[in-house]
Amino acid sequence: MAWSHALSALGGAGAALAYDRLNRAGAGELARRSGSTIASPLAAPWVTDFLSAAYFAKPRADRDVDDLRLAFMILTTHANRAPSGRVGAGDIPAFHRAFGTARLAGTGGRTGTLDRHHLLEGGGTLLGGWFPAAATDWERTGWGIAFPTVADRLAHDPERRLAAAKVGPLTPPSLPEDAQVWHTYPPVEVPDAAATAEAVLAVEHWPDYASDLGRFTPLRRGGLDGQTFEIEVIGFPTPRTPIFLRAYVTIDNLVTSADPAARDAWVDDVRAGFARRPDEADPLPNGAELVAGFDLVCHEGHFMGNAKNRLMLYTHQDRSYLRAGGSWDPMEWHLSGLYDRLGRFSQHAFWGMEAPRQSMLHQVAAQVERLQSVAASASA
Repeated sequence: MAWSHALSALGGAGAALAYDRLNRAGAGELARRSGSTIASPLAAPWVTDFLSAAYFAKPRADRDVDDLRLAFMILTTHANRAPSGRVGAGDIPAFHRAFGTARLAGTGGRTGTLDRHHLLEGGGTLLGGWFPAAATDWERTGWGIAFPTVADRLAHDPERRLAAAKVGPLTPPSLPEDAQVWHTYPPVEVPDAAATAEAVLAVEHWPDYASDLGRFTPLRRGGLDGQTFEIEVIGFPTPRTPIFLRAYVTIDNLVTSADPAARDAWVDDVRAGFARRPDEADPLPNGAELVAGFDLVCHEGHFMGNAKNRLMLYTHQDRSYLRAGGSWDPMEWHLSGLYDRLGRFSQHAFWGMEAPRQSMLHQVAAQVERLQSVAASASA
């Protein structure tokens, strides 16, 4: 067994240290939200170690968010094939057989890391020879899972994962609007409004828009309206030791240009809320036309507390943009401390204020560009 796998199997001192730091910061309840529904508690250390091998432990110049998404897909696909729907400590030998030699060779640039070629090759060894081709096939992927055939994807029930989640009641902001915190994030340009709307409405592909700060996985049957997502947020309490926290949001008030009356009412409500906070910019500039918009409402246990975000796809001066704007009640002290330490930067970066690799909105734009390029090549 590779040392990296053996050490991770012993319990993960880095994860224990991070848990202790979260508790000392007054966030014991939040620390219990660590991990993912696809990994058992005993598997969490080596799962974190595997994701680090694909991305976080690599030299910065060698990191590619596609590799992180691929590593997540390998784990999620393996979990989906397990009777329990989770990976466990007993899966370590199979992962070592598939990836151990390449990790010892340091194919990702350092000992213990993996490059994309060996992630795909190891995925084929672990899951089957169909995996490398399926992993890059839009029609055979969904919910962060690769499927042998399109029929297998169509037969998948995402609510299997919902059964393992702890989804509490919705907790939107409850204080008067002038007592809430409001914030507008910068717009992120996207290549085409119609293609971006199609991508956003394809809820099963939201894991394909993951950044290196987090990913959204849909948990319910059906489309975007009323959809509940498990969010896996990645933090870094210690160097090279990512900690995964999970939370849940549900989509509410989906409006599109197909229903102008509902769309315009939603826009008026958003603008009225931000107008009460003159220190924050209106997320929709004058002359902008909303193509689609919706609220992401937090559930109990979310690290933002009572909160909701609004995501907007709009056109302005012949260009198209995605933009987020949120509001939340002032946080309780234990959430506020963690937010100041870790959350503020991650929240701002995830919605577009920092590097594209950190932003889901930038990753949506990049995925739309890829799909357009594939379609253009196919028609040439």
